[in-house]
Amino acid sequence: MKLCELKKIVADGGLDAKFFAECGISAEMMDNHRARVIAAADEFGKLYDPAGDREVFLYSVGGRSEISGNHTDHNYGRVIAASINLDIIAIAAAREDGVVAVKSEGFPEDVVEPSAADAPDEAKFFTSASIIAGMERAMLDAGFKVGGFDAYTTSNVLKGSGLSSSAAFEVMIGNIISHMYNDGKVDNVDIAKMAQFAENKYFGKPCGLMDQTACAVGGFITIDFADPTAPVINKMDFDLSAKGYSLCIVNTGGNHADLNADYASVPAEMKAVAAAFGKPVLRGLTAEDIIAKIPSLRETVGDRAIMRALHFIAENDRVAAQVAALEADDTKAFLDGVIASGNSSYKYLQNVFTTKNIEEQGLSLALCLTENKLAGTGAAWRVHGGGFAGTIQAFVPTELAEDYRAYIDGVFGEGSCYILSVRLAGATRLA
Repeated sequence: MKLCELKKIVADGGLDAKFFAECGISAEMMDNHRARVIAAADEFGKLYDPAGDREVFLYSVGGRSEISGNHTDHNYGRVIAASINLDIIAIAAAREDGVVAVKSEGFPEDVVEPSAADAPDEAKFFTSASIIAGMERAMLDAGFKVGGFDAYTTSNVLKGSGLSSSAAFEVMIGNIISHMYNDGKVDNVDIAKMAQFAENKYFGKPCGLMDQTACAVGGFITIDFADPTAPVINKMDFDLSAKGYSLCIVNTGGNHADLNADYASVPAEMKAVAAAFGKPVLRGLTAEDIIAKIPSLRETVGDRAIMRALHFIAENDRVAAQVAALEADDTKAFLDGVIASGNSSYKYLQNVFTTKNIEEQGLSLALCLTENKLAGTGAAWRVHGGGFAGTIQAFVPTELAEDYRAYIDGVFGEGSCYILSVRLAGATRLA
């Protein structure tokens, strides 16, 4: 359809049902969401379609939230994650010269020639252009077609919040290529794997597969990384909203600067314990194995590494139990696992604050306040994502969510608490 047609359909509510069913946009959010799409269409028109005569398409990819499995994937563990109803949207149109031009709101335009997909270019590491080239290479390697397009994107997936705005962008590029040049036949799980390839090889950053998969597949998913070359990915039939809960993310506004060493220490210490058993990772070891060797481990790797290893083993088992609870429709057992995951992360994994700046403990404070406010209500809470700064996560009975938001905003500032829902659809073309 033409740009003017898309804008009219959106303005008249013609896509509201899709926005609700596929993107998790509630009635309260609908006016704002329509306005976002129309504003994106206007920007696309200014940049790429001033005459208004191109055939345009509307795409959406949600962000993600880690649900359980805190720092387990890098040691071949299990995770639970879910797509959320914050998303990146794109207006795109094909072009015939093979060039890809993407203008993301707030960022310079990326223009990628077809030859960029030939091989990684270290000079382009850590740029969006490298992601585009990497996704094209992955598509070609998998036997799919690629081609040029112009796209304007806008995202309300919060950057630096653990909601994976970068993974959503990667998946969006694959989503556009799949629909525009392959009739939408590229499986979303495969798009996620291609996104991991693009980030590893073309962007220059080692990463797992959880973020990309949750964004691409949608809903609640579980991934078992026992074989990292062929992770087992399952989508679960669980509707959080239908159970009467909202997913709240609290942004504590912590300083993310100089935390690389903190993040790197977690897998390094876990793998140091594994190495003491002649193994590359902890998966396959038991708590009994580690406890029996604690006297020598204390001398070689230190106490914190031991506790982090024990966290991994318990957390890995906990994910399996939570998956079983979700499959049995036992919401209480699942939420009990959320609390246990948070407690283990705080006490044993120790990723709630950095020891470099013990005066700043926003996550600790947010967890303390959340427990004070929600204990006894059926809610659950935990550190969110990598930790050390940033966000916590709370599953809050929906009737209490607004009161909880006001309580949190009163401490951390207006807009600190985001009331979200789990988006059931993965990467999609909406129109």
